[in-house]
This record gives sequence, C-alpha cells and structure tokens, in this order.
Amino acid sequence: MKIITTRILLGLVVLGLCSCNSVKSTSPTNNSQNNPQTQPPIKLAGSSSSVTVLKVLTEAYQANNQTATFEFVSQGQSEGAIAALKNGIVDIASSSHKLKPEEDNGKIQYRELAEDLLIVATHNSVKGVTNVTTDQLKSIYAGKITNWKELGGPNAKILVLDRPEDESAKKLLRKYYLGQDKTTTQAVILNKEGELIDTLQSTPYSIGAFSLAYSLINQLPVNRLNLNGTAPNKANFTNGKYQMVRHLGLIWQKTPTSNTQKFIDFVFSPEGTKLLQDKGFIPHN
Repeated sequence: MKIITTRILLGLVVLGLCSCNSVKSTSPTNNSQNNPQTQPPIKLAGSSSSVTVLKVLTEAYQANNQTATFEFVSQGQSEGAIAALKNGIVDIASSSHKLKPEEDNGKIQYRELAEDLLIVATHNSVKGVTNVTTDQLKSIYAGKITNWKELGGPNAKILVLDRPEDESAKKLLRKYYLGQDKTTTQAVILNKEGELIDTLQSTPYSIGAFSLAYSLINQLPVNRLNLNGTAPNKANFTNGKYQMVRHLGLIWQKTPTSNTQKFIDFVFSPEGTKLLQDKGFIPHN
C-alpha cells in the first residue's frame, strides 16, 4: 500500500500521540505574560477525527470570552490524547471512542459530547454516481471494481483513499459495510482525516470516508454518496436507517482548573448544544 505521512516536527512518545506540533488559537492575544488580563491557555489534545468539534467550540467560546486562549497540542489518535491528559500535558482530551476501563486512572472523567456521521464521498469529478450498495462499496475497497464506468460513472480509474486499520473511520466502514475483506493494495493510506479530505478534494476520481460535520462546516465541494439508497443525514440517523456514526466525547481531570471548568460548562450548556446542532453534529442527550 502507498502510505502518505507527515513529518513530525516535535516528537511526543505517549501511546498513539503522533504529533505534538503546538497550534496556537487564532485569538488576537495569546500570551498571558504580555497581557496580564489574558487567561493561561487551556491545552487540548484530540484525535484527528474529533479535533473539528474542539475547534468549533473553542472559537465560539473565545468570541464571548476574549481573554480565553487555547493551545492545540496534538491531532493524533484518541489513545494518545487520553495519555497526554493523564500525564498532565493537556487539560482536555477529545476522543472518537468511549473511555475504556483500562484508560481510566480514576482521576479523569469522560462525557459523551455528540455523534458525527461518517460519510463516503468522492471527488466532484465522479459524475453520475450518487448511490452505492454494500456489495459495490466492498468491491471498490477490495479492488474488484476499479473503474467508475462499472457504476454508471465516467471511464476513469477509481482511487481509494483509506485510513489505517486502527482508526475509527476504518473500523466503522468494516463494521457496517466492508466486513473483513482485504483492502486493495492500490489504496492510498492517510494517517490523518484532514490529509484524506485534502487529498480527496485535489485528486480526481478518488473516494474516501470522513466526517459529515466537517463537510458541512467547510462546505466541501464533494459528492456525498447515499449508501444502499440512504442519505447520510440527521433524519436517517434518528430513524435508524443510517447507522455509521462516530461517538465524540471529552475527557478532563476530575479537579480541573477554574478556566477549564468554565469552558466545560459552556460546552455542555444549551448554547453549546445549539452550536453543535447548527454545525451538523448530533449532540448527545
């Protein structure tokens, strides 16, 4: 398989925490030493598939709390973000899976935040294909269907963009559609969801799976596919017709700082819930 990776600028060896390239928030003032009114930064880490919800929430919080600052420490895997929290490197971790018993050291707490539908989409060059069945999707990922014309689309080779087997997107694809069939060796494996999205947008005739909310928030010009005739939307999730969804949660210390607690209170407030709904997430009841 072809593997696309990014150069790690700052290494942090904690389970799956694959990068520690600190990304400062876009707040006009970020340095509490230069501005005594600015709060110490709240440090966050999350899986690449859950960082979108963190950015939505932090940007909205800062809009009404201009002294608040955030520092994104990692966009790796959920396991790495949780390890960073337990080691005191960050204040909040986001995860695309529920906290496992073996991950709980008794000093942290987990709360489910929202569901995020996983969609299968193609580059907008794929005309004439709006729906695929389970068998067709399995055949695409297995390399048995290799040209879009076999599905009523253009006469062009299909390029499968995929995620590693231990990532939530691939696990969900296998659970609901792919089963245990081997993925074609011609697939391009991308370590982060953002890399897959960027590659899909710039690569004609490609196909991949990623966040519906991200697609809606950024108004991506991609071709979102129906699966077995079912569109990936909130209504079909609610009525049980579309089940491929990620469960996003937040984890923080049981005794957080006051700044962290204020942000957490906002996240789970009616205002935070409405914000998530407006951005395409399905807030957890």
